[in-house]
Amino acid sequence: MSRADRVACEDVVMFVNAAIASTGQREFRSGAATQRLSLAFLHEYVLGNYRDLYAATLALDVNHFNTGMVVTNLLRTAREASDQQRATEGRLIAARLRTLPPQRVYGVFRELRRLGINNRRTRAIVRDWVAARPDPAFDAVKYRRSLSVAARHAHLPLPGEVGTVLFDWRRPKRYETPILDAWRRAHYDQRALYELPYTVAEGLAAQHGIDRTRFLSGIAPKLTDGERLRLQGAAARHKVAAVALDLATAPLTRLAIYALSLPRPERARRRDELTGALRAAARRAARRQAGTWGRVVAVLDDSYSAAGSGVKRGRPLAVALATHYLLEALAADYAGLWLHHRGEPLLVHPVGATGLGLRLVDALERRPDRLVIVSDGWDNDPPGQAAEVLRVWRTRLDPHQATSVVHLNPVYDADTFDVRRLAAGVATVGVRDAEDAAALVELARFATGSAGFDELRRHLADRVERFLNAEQAAS
Repeated sequence: MSRADRVACEDVVMFVNAAIASTGQREFRSGAATQRLSLAFLHEYVLGNYRDLYAATLALDVNHFNTGMVVTNLLRTAREASDQQRATEGRLIAARLRTLPPQRVYGVFRELRRLGINNRRTRAIVRDWVAARPDPAFDAVKYRRSLSVAARHAHLPLPGEVGTVLFDWRRPKRYETPILDAWRRAHYDQRALYELPYTVAEGLAAQHGIDRTRFLSGIAPKLTDGERLRLQGAAARHKVAAVALDLATAPLTRLAIYALSLPRPERARRRDELTGALRAAARRAARRQAGTWGRVVAVLDDSYSAAGSGVKRGRPLAVALATHYLLEALAADYAGLWLHHRGEPLLVHPVGATGLGLRLVDALERRPDRLVIVSDGWDNDPPGQAAEVLRVWRTRLDPHQATSVVHLNPVYDADTFDVRRLAAGVATVGVRDAEDAAALVELARFATGSAGFDELRRHLADRVERFLNAEQAAS
């Protein structure tokens, strides 16, 4: 592989790592402004040098924040693309927007309006997405301001009462559509609040001065699974039993975040319930790969930096805990080694320095088929020991690479425009949700230079084709 191809491969993998791991929010070692500035530069660099591959990342598991940036940048620079590129990008954008939560898509539309991007393709994308929404009246209530922005910007004709409620809602004495009339009545009738989505009803409840306990009890039947998960703390404080959480349906990483948010005594008391739910979620995430990974050992970072930041509280540790249970499901034989914690994984908490070196020695002594490291990469006890252990292992003790080593890093390092790496020759990939770990390992071979740029292009082209075909079949 030529040096130019190697650099190109590293650039694209670096961008994918960042687009998976970073959400532009404050991390343990860098602020939100630094994160966003670093990400913005990286997006511009890859867009300018590898436009086709930049667009292809929409078919990968990049996070919602970066998906929005990619869509916005492609539409903003449409004049720089060829006709063929624009056609492919249009299909990718339309397909990817269908997979995003509605509030994320409306956020993209607001950004397009702020930037003054209003070309014909942009209007067509907005029009088609809004037209495909299953319940326009629901959107007119829950995303009222965002829908009105999209309608004005793309010159959308809105059907019947939906247009009226957005732009002149006080005029009708009543609406034929139940949710629109409930929203109208909720401005003066408290009982109508409980016919609305939670996020809409919450603001109106505050205007009416409704007691929080009474409001949560009344709105409980309208809560989504995600809202129930977020409201567990509030429900416990206000002793509202109606906001019960069905752990059997919660995604793996969100379930790990919830478990770690509980006090350790409560975790110990509910150990069987929480552990059973985490293992069931891991089996759902593993799907057909369950039990196929052979002997796996994981080194899991529970140092103090795993506490994350104020806006991403405990997320690095939650990713490590969720990955622990996922690897347990994927492996035929599994051992998880935490840096500090011993005993029940559910009781893990962030503490101490990041001493990866000795734990890697413990892991490699077991001669696993796969070694998976989940850490932010700040090996500092002592600094550089992990890199030296991995170097000696690879060059002296395992030159034939009988053990594959992958480092999953949940934290974007704004200074290096990448997730922090442990050692040269060790595949490091960004991770946000543990559920994606199996797919991310597929990208690991491109992170070490063992696969060439042409192979990376073929891999991304295959992912794009599979993604578009899947979306077409679903629609």
